Amino acid sequence: MQATPLYASNCQITGTNDYKDIKDSDIVVIAAGFARKPGMSRTDLLDKNAVIIKEVCQGIKKYMPKGIAIVATNPLDTIAYLAYKMLGFPHNKVIGMAGMLDTSRFKAFIAQKLKISANDVETIVLGGHGKFMVPMPEHTQIKGKPITNYLNPKEIESLVKRTRNAGAEIVALLKTGSAYYAAAAAIVDMIEAILQDSKKIVPASAYLNGEYGYTDMFIGVPVRLGKLGVEEVIELELAKNEKDLLDVSARHVEKNKQLLGLS
Repeated sequence: MQATPLYASNCQITGTNDYKDIKDSDIVVIAAGFARKPGMSRTDLLDKNAVIIKEVCQGIKKYMPKGIAIVATNPLDTIAYLAYKMLGFPHNKVIGMAGMLDTSRFKAFIAQKLKISANDVETIVLGGHGKFMVPMPEHTQIKGKPITNYLNPKEIESLVKRTRNAGAEIVALLKTGSAYYAAAAAIVDMIEAILQDSKKIVPASAYLNGEYGYTDMFIGVPVRLGKLGVEEVIELELAKNEKDLLDVSARHVEKNKQLLGLS
């Protein structure tokens, strides 16, 4: 709060451990849970974080029966589905934050490699948040030109691999925590799109009911965000290899659902 004057902001911040302080809020961000440690995957957090999220959702449901929930707890797509079931919100009002973070990472690494502005990179990352995420080189352009004009297949694959392992890279550096700064920035961007009803298209983990061939699951896809939450799921035309990778990611998400007894 002490930093808000530096940004000409009039936001008021209240620290609390009491759910009643979120009463009738428009948006809640669920980020509670254990952080990864070096050597851990996001899936390793599944059981522990599921217990925490069930408790958190009870508190939210009591004091904020209407509103929009943005979920950031890992394993992201499975926890978003669990939150959706526990909260009882309409599916368009539960959104997982992952695609924006993964896409931002992919953009950053491409820009770093080419020594250009990240603003000149257009790309997207789909699928589950983890090692089965699907960066999309075929949908990546630099100032409107395909990335293949600038990088060879080996270089592109190296950037894809780094994007998939970007979270683990941060965990290894921090030792006792996991990434938070870029994730927070992505969440703020999503909140602004909702509160301003901007209809902005962003990659996010959203509930699918037939889109991309998947039913009753949360997974990363392009969505249009507005005051109603996810107002549209955007279906991209995918090449066979892209769809195959997305299928692998979806199977992993479905497996995690089964581990929690949600399927």
